[in-house]
Amino acid sequence: MAKTSAIQKNLKRIKLSKKFMKKRNELKKIIKNRKLPLDERFKAQLKLSKLPRNSARTRIRNRCEITGRPHGVYRKLRISRIALRELALAGKIPGMTKSSW
Repeated sequence: MAKTSAIQKNLKRIKLSKKFMKKRNELKKIIKNRKLPLDERFKAQLKLSKLPRNSARTRIRNRCEITGRPHGVYRKLRISRIALRELALAGKIPGMTKSSW
């Protein structure tokens, strides 16, 4: 099980990114628009830098929903490889069996 503080920190980042997503996207459109004057784009850049750092999508870490483990997480399932194996061995996942050859 991962540290509770690390899990909570990641949840806070997810919440912040959802809150500021629309504002960040609007500012990024202004910054990337070459037709606008340079000073207007610069002001948008300053506004973007004033937003919280943890509101950026890149700061979010993929973690296991069950254990909070940060490594070896399947994106599609949002479960770590270890938790997936335990669920499969317990028979909780239909159609999945331990392979042997």
